[in-house]
Amino acid sequence: MSEAEQRAILTVALMAAFADGMNDERERAAVEKLVGNLGSPGLNAAAIYQELQLRKPDLAEVVKPLVTPQSRQLAYEMAVGVAHADGGTSAAEAAFLASLAGALALPAPAAQASIQAANAVTTTPMAAAAPAPGVRAAPDAAALDQTIHSAAITNAALELLPESLASMAIIPLQMKLVYRIGQAYGYELDGNSVKDFLATLGVGLTAQYLEQFGRKLLGGLLGGIAGGIGRSLGNQAASSGMAYASTWALGQVARQYYAGGRTLDADKLRAAFGPLLDQAREMGTRYAGEIQQRAQTIDLKNLPALIGKA
Repeated sequence: MSEAEQRAILTVALMAAFADGMNDERERAAVEKLVGNLGSPGLNAAAIYQELQLRKPDLAEVVKPLVTPQSRQLAYEMAVGVAHADGGTSAAEAAFLASLAGALALPAPAAQASIQAANAVTTTPMAAAAPAPGVRAAPDAAALDQTIHSAAITNAALELLPESLASMAIIPLQMKLVYRIGQAYGYELDGNSVKDFLATLGVGLTAQYLEQFGRKLLGGLLGGIAGGIGRSLGNQAASSGMAYASTWALGQVARQYYAGGRTLDADKLRAAFGPLLDQAREMGTRYAGEIQQRAQTIDLKNLPALIGKA
């Protein structure tokens, strides 16, 4: 993929992120931080971000470098993923997606299929039913360790897959993990409380999806254009390792938080998360074989069921 195409797709992604104004300051800060880490020798993501702060570019001009059906479809899928990262789309985001589909001359069935797939993945309920009332036994430590490890392996496997829909499933699986850990310690959570927990750690939903996609885009890992498993193995390993690390660290800090009666404040949570993330980065390489095996078992057509069973 050319740098002009990369720039166009990344610009579209950031425009989607700002379509609803990004009113959450924590999310805005997370996006601003990550763009400094995205880029390639010929592509300055931070400069694109700064340019978007100054003016709203014309979509038709932005997408001109996207001349193939594959690159146009990819740009639209990325925007859909960003818009759905927090579990749904606002009116402003829906309007942006409609304008983008028009600028890309995307057939209506293709555009609608992308939105339907995103809805199916990102709105999967965290629990089929409320937890039963009553006194709960102390969670089994080994079982919780396995739950966290398995979620991290699955998310790392998803990051190996070239399809953009695979990355879209990582955030719901992380939310489901936090939900299950809180439930294990007797807390009834909802989607908003889980999102707030992630945001407190600096794991903004929109920012995280942008980061996942950016690593794939700039590392040449995306399907349809860049090929499937086996391409750009070094970049794939780094991207997959980050998915493992972020999920594992998130699970461990959630465990500390709920086991301690939710007494840790925001500063202490962030202080705990950083070292756990560093530890997990070193751990991910140990499980490369397990991650590869899990990737081979994932059915992209059945991602909602995968999330539902997590």
